[in-house]
Amino acid sequence: MALLITDECINCDVCEPECPNEAIYMGKEIYEIHPHKCTECVGHFDEPQCVQVCPVACIDPHPQHLENRETLYQKFLRLQTAAT
Repeated sequence: MALLITDECINCDVCEPECPNEAIYMGKEIYEIHPHKCTECVGHFDEPQCVQVCPVACIDPHPQHLENRETLYQKFLRLQTAAT
C-alpha cells in the first residue's frame, strides 16, 4: 500500500529528504505522498523511513492504494528502470 500524510502533519520537513523514491512533496498546506512513487521503502529499507522519522505519527496506509509487498517491490523495480 502506498502511504498517506494526514492533516496532523506539522510541516516539520523531516520526511521529504528521507524518501528514497522522492515521493514526498509539499502540497497546498501539508506534505503529500505521490502514491505511484511510494513503495513504503521496499527495495531500499526494511521500514518506511518517513514513518520512522515523523514526530507526530501522521503517516498512515493510503486506503485507496492498498498494495502487498510483492506489488510494492514490482513498483520499486519499475521506478529503478525508469531512473536509468
